[in-house]
Amino acid sequence: MTSITSVELNYLVFRYLQESGFTHSAFTLGYEAGINKCTIDGNLIPPGALITFVQKGLQYLEMEANLSNNDVEMDEDFSFLQPLDIITKDVNQLRQMIQEKRKNIQKDRDKDRDKDKDKEVDREHEGEHGRVREKERHEREKEREKEREKEHDKEREKEREKEKEKEREKAESNKEQEKQSEELADRDMVMDQEDKEAVKHEENRTSVVGPEPMDIATTSTLASQEPYEIPSSDVTILEGHTSEVCACAWNPTGSLLASGSGDSTARIWTIADGLCKSGAQNSPLNVLVLKHVKGRTNEKSKDVTTLDWNGEGTLLATGSYDGQARIWTTNGELRTTLSKHKGPIFSLKWNKKGDYLLTGSCDKTAIVWDVKAEEWKQQFEFHTGPTLDVDWRNNVSFATSSTDHMIYVCKIGEIRPIKTFAGHQGEVNCVKWDPTGSLLASCSDDITAKIWCMKQDKYVHDLREHSKVLLSFQFLCTCLGAFCIFREKKN
Repeated sequence: MTSITSVELNYLVFRYLQESGFTHSAFTLGYEAGINKCTIDGNLIPPGALITFVQKGLQYLEMEANLSNNDVEMDEDFSFLQPLDIITKDVNQLRQMIQEKRKNIQKDRDKDRDKDKDKEVDREHEGEHGRVREKERHEREKEREKEREKEHDKEREKEREKEKEKEREKAESNKEQEKQSEELADRDMVMDQEDKEAVKHEENRTSVVGPEPMDIATTSTLASQEPYEIPSSDVTILEGHTSEVCACAWNPTGSLLASGSGDSTARIWTIADGLCKSGAQNSPLNVLVLKHVKGRTNEKSKDVTTLDWNGEGTLLATGSYDGQARIWTTNGELRTTLSKHKGPIFSLKWNKKGDYLLTGSCDKTAIVWDVKAEEWKQQFEFHTGPTLDVDWRNNVSFATSSTDHMIYVCKIGEIRPIKTFAGHQGEVNCVKWDPTGSLLASCSDDITAKIWCMKQDKYVHDLREHSKVLLSFQFLCTCLGAFCIFREKKN
């Protein structure tokens, strides 16, 4: 007989709580039982499934009590039934089915007995002929063995010659493999150089000044400066969200600020010039509300966890807890919804060209989306834990970090990482490339930040001055070199 697994039972109870209106209980069960990780398709489960199974269970017990008092016979009776028969038919119909199947089985058994008797008679006749044949076979085998011995001697000589040829071929193949590995290494160096030249070419369009490569200041040169307190008159508070604000981003071309919140909305704020000056705080703000769910706006599965503007400032991408990425215009119009992840999206980034969008999810994968085609281009499944952050190196390659302590550098079209960085002893919360694409910075729960170089497997700098978990950071480029500004976790 079939049985129901604990995962299936948890899902039925979860659906029952949702359908009954017990949203808090459903959320708690879904979180602790990991409902979002199960492979059950909710569209195949009809409403009231749990109640239906309970009712059919009572029917099953009634049938069990009325069929027979013999446990052995009762198990045989139920072996005749399928789970769908128990659910869709009543007790009388099931009894008739069992009786008919018993009769059919008895008939089959009688037929099998008759066949067995006929087979035994045939076997006796065949046995006599077989003995005669066996004698003839033995004589033939003796003759064949003599011939085989002669052939074996010849084959051994041939095998010795083949082994010598194989050894020669292996030596030649090893030489060819060495040449191919050298050619691949040269190709990787050329591709890496081409990527760097492409990044430099793009940076020369947007900026004139920039160190190549960047120098990293490992000493705290800014720590000696005294903290500066910003007057409250120079602070503007943007109010409107009804839950925690998870992310925000400035539009690169205009005075627009995007924010994402746990209230299932993202908002685009128009920040006028001089808004922070005295007397400007009381002026009304122009804000667009981007709703990620219809109706109530407090559903946890619709939390806006991350957002990013494209380079031209014309499109805003948002990632939410439901595993979907959405693309909006500056007018607040939903342009595209991208669905493939099986878990919450923790990070997303546009490439500089604006034709690809990169997302990292709790489902342990990163996906590159073709924005024009509105479909996924390639999914990268390298991590063994949730993907926490992603960052483009250039228009075709990027880095990903995860709770598995690993960092992978990937490239579109490649099925394996082109570089692997291992060294952190905790979850890697954030990764960031320097503007030249030659250095990668990372921060982790192990209270360290590390600087990596594509030419080396081990980190080139290990920053250990922090005393708390590092959540994020940002490169700061000055005439003195490159600095990293870090954000620690509060107590």
